[in-house]
Amino acid sequence: QLHLAESGGGLVQAGQSLRLSCGGSGKSLKVYTSGWFRQAPGKEREGVACLNMDTDGTYYGQSQTGRFTISRDDAKDTVYLAIERLEPEDTGVYYCAASATLLSPNAMQYCVHRNFYDHWGQGTQVTVSS
Repeated sequence: QLHLAESGGGLVQAGQSLRLSCGGSGKSLKVYTSGWFRQAPGKEREGVACLNMDTDGTYYGQSQTGRFTISRDDAKDTVYLAIERLEPEDTGVYYCAASATLLSPNAMQYCVHRNFYDHWGQGTQVTVSS
């Protein structure tokens, strides 16, 4: 059974950068599609970015503005989400997720949908002050 754990959240000032980590245990993340979601207060959980661990293909949600980068470190079996120029609107709980389905390049848009995933972490809080 794959277990996911996020870390790296905290209270930051607007304009700063942050890198969130998602570590896997139980099974290797290398055989999954990994995704990052965020849930702002009072809003639905939305897909931010995802990574096909087999092809290294990435996909970013439509609301993203180029400030987010998903990456991996296979030696650490960890997936990262780097966020640049943080804005107060980035405040929320950030979740990582994994799916055993590996999407083809022309189907990657499905990886920002919640129902695609069957493994979730507990989330890490990011609070951006203005």
